[in-house]
Amino acid sequence: MAGKRKTNPAGSTNSYRADVLRGLGALKVATADQIQRIGAPHLTFRHADKEPASKQKQARTASHTGALSDMRKHGLSENGGSTETGDTLRNLTPKGLEAASYELRRPATEMGSTARGAGSSGASHPMAVNETVIALLRPKPEVAKLADDPPHVRAAAQAAVETPPGVGTIGSYWTEVPLPATGTWNAPGKGGAQADVVLTAPQDGVGVLFIEVDNCHETAEELAAKLEKYARFFRRTVKDTDGQERPMWRTRWAVPEHEYGEAPHPPVLLVFNHIGERNPNRTIPRLQELTRHLWQGERMREGYHSYDRRIPIVVVGLRSLREHGPQGPVFFRFGRDRPQPLLDAIGNPRLAAFLAREAEEGRARQAEYRAQLREIAREQAAKKAVEAAREAAQREASRPACAACGARFTDERWEAAEETDWGRPVDTHPHLCAGCKAVAVASAAPTPGRQEEHQEPLPEWARPEFMRFPRRPRCTECKAAFTDERWKAVERTGWGPVRMEARPTLCGDCDLQFESDLDQAWGVSRRQEQHDQDQEQDQAVPKPKSGGWFSRLRS
Repeated sequence: MAGKRKTNPAGSTNSYRADVLRGLGALKVATADQIQRIGAPHLTFRHADKEPASKQKQARTASHTGALSDMRKHGLSENGGSTETGDTLRNLTPKGLEAASYELRRPATEMGSTARGAGSSGASHPMAVNETVIALLRPKPEVAKLADDPPHVRAAAQAAVETPPGVGTIGSYWTEVPLPATGTWNAPGKGGAQADVVLTAPQDGVGVLFIEVDNCHETAEELAAKLEKYARFFRRTVKDTDGQERPMWRTRWAVPEHEYGEAPHPPVLLVFNHIGERNPNRTIPRLQELTRHLWQGERMREGYHSYDRRIPIVVVGLRSLREHGPQGPVFFRFGRDRPQPLLDAIGNPRLAAFLAREAEEGRARQAEYRAQLREIAREQAAKKAVEAAREAAQREASRPACAACGARFTDERWEAAEETDWGRPVDTHPHLCAGCKAVAVASAAPTPGRQEEHQEPLPEWARPEFMRFPRRPRCTECKAAFTDERWKAVERTGWGPVRMEARPTLCGDCDLQFESDLDQAWGVSRRQEQHDQDQEQDQAVPKPKSGGWFSRLRS
């Protein structure tokens, strides 16, 4: 603890020094009161019951005042004069700006100047800028940090938490930002403007918003000239990293492209702090007429306005902004007849409504189209189901039945019975089911060991010593027993003019079926060819001459 006290004699903590770096890094110059309201708003409720107001301010800013004292000892901050109310102004040194760049996660080159000497004349304009940032930011207290405080303190803090939120964080705000119409970002040329505040909070619906704060010291013509410089900067294009020409402001602030190909310029918010001699109620109408060519849109047939290449100019009073915040209907946009909340004022609600209607109609058309597709699919499925049922009924009606038992064939048996080889059935019993076929095949096959017992007697013409088939043969194809005629035909040995049967293992019907298959396949029956060859042989054999010893022998 002694070491920490030696390093930071005022007893500041890292969190309070970080509050100072973030606050002064964004605002450039501020009081301890403004830094406390931004960085630790819960302290406002902790010391709200102190009297008088000076003691209350001293109590709630003591922690940040100590942090500023320690930072000044380390060369990070310095005092820069005082306000008209006597509050000490604080700003960062170059070393402090470098430290603040780490807290705000910004490049050191974009931190701006140290604002040294801003308080020499009371810094009324920087104070108004800071109050504008606080009014837009609306910092919320952390109720958890007030757990040990009285109930009425926690209740007041909870009530503040439940008020409408602000826009962005302190890191969303940039002050004293040059807008070069000529030159570069770091070395702007003549003819450009300098934005008091630039707000980038896409998480809250604000892509980029340029803010000008007027203490009612400038005339409408002077403000119009400043807006002309804004327009000149917005129209400036540069070559981007991809080689394409783009508006210069888009190379620093990323804002999504607008729908329908529109390219409106970023909005500009004018905040009037009525401490000067000019009446904003008179300045605003005159300014509206002078800048009509900058903000006036084109009414479209669909009922919305197109603001292509136009600047949305919005005005608001600082007092109304403090009271209602960015959610309140206190922002008046040039060209519209009533005040609106900030997001509506800088946006295009009618175009958004039109796009929403188109999107809804598109979704409805898509839903209707998908419903039609589903209905067509259902109809096709129903039609296919009916067709499949009809085909199944026809198939069942044509399913063959067993000639023996009458049972319907199974799919496997039906397929096996219909298989053919060259148009001739392959199955030996195509009219029987699988069970009846097995019985028929078993009954037709000879029983081993009992063949002699049931052997029928040989016919009279049979001579066992010369027979090819000593028992009645069976057809190898249909298993039917040979008739006597077929048995006798296949017993020909081929001696003499009568040729032997070509297929002695087939019965007569199977032999005729085989000849028919050949006739269909080749066009000419082999049996016919055999008959023709036999006739040619008979004609080729010469008849014996009459007479001679052989004739006498015959006679």
